Amino acid sequence: MDSQGVKIVAKNSKAYHDYFVEEKYEAGIALSGTEVKSIRLGNVNLKDSFCIVKDGQMHVHGMHISPYEKGNIFNKDPLRPRRLLLHRREIARLFARVKQDGYALVPLSLYFRGSLVKVEVGVCKGKKLYDKRASAAERDAKREMDRTRKSRASGDY
Repeated sequence: MDSQGVKIVAKNSKAYHDYFVEEKYEAGIALSGTEVKSIRLGNVNLKDSFCIVKDGQMHVHGMHISPYEKGNIFNKDPLRPRRLLLHRREIARLFARVKQDGYALVPLSLYFRGSLVKVEVGVCKGKKLYDKRASAAERDAKREMDRTRKSRASGDY
């Protein structure tokens, strides 16, 4: 992996099921040393995490980073709110979007860019139940078309 290589550690696939992702932003995250070591081992869960803008700063809540096994007193609380590092203008723009009805800031993935831990934050709009059903039907239809195309290409019809 080169110095700018991207290594994805965790993805929030539930976010794509529950929301329409309209915009994506890359943010740094303020972590302690043992948290970074735990992330390198892949001990992170983004499933029920969300972001909040308060006092001009953005924090991620609900991101679970398991304590590092070889850590001791330096281990932090696994569910503590963690500060996201964005420019002030970006935070203001995101806060304006979230003030609109139905929008939320959701962490989509956590990855390493070189040696730095980054979070991909999405500006998301909630899906209704019928939207989720339509997405599932669309995904199944695409899978069926791919299966048919593959069987025809191999001459099994």
